[in-house]
Amino acid sequence: MGKEFIKKSCSSNRIMITNKIKKNNTCPLCGRMGKMVKNVTVKHLITDEFMGKIGNEDYYLCMDENCDIVYYDLNSGIIFSKQQVKVPIWFKDDANPKYACYCSKVTEEEVINAVVKDGATIMSQVLKITGAMSEPNCQNNNPLGQCCHKIVQEAINKGLAILNQ
Repeated sequence: MGKEFIKKSCSSNRIMITNKIKKNNTCPLCGRMGKMVKNVTVKHLITDEFMGKIGNEDYYLCMDENCDIVYYDLNSGIIFSKQQVKVPIWFKDDANPKYACYCSKVTEEEVINAVVKDGATIMSQVLKITGAMSEPNCQNNNPLGQCCHKIVQEAINKGLAILNQ
């Protein structure tokens, strides 16, 4: 159907190959481009009362911080809002708590504190202090279904920016 993508999971040495590329992946509410998320991730994060709606398709995650939509599938018209997921979505404006690592339940604030209060400056130090990424099950726990390394690094960068003010 399209280009082939190869992804390596942080929680295993398995390589996942997907050929699914949809041309139009814009959120039906805000119009912003979404990021593809595997169906298995959506199944783990949608509240029990909406499990019957999920189906077998992969979804997109709306990346707009102000949009109420979390997951959507344009083919079926199925949409899940922030109120229909089990966890707050870290980049959405009202996320509370704001997780940097979903698997270990480490918040952005804890990562920033590891930098500002405990003097951590690199990923390995932050991981040791916070316990982030110590129990990886990213495909099931992270709303993107991917390793949280990038989210943790963004929180580290915020902490370093505070120190450099």
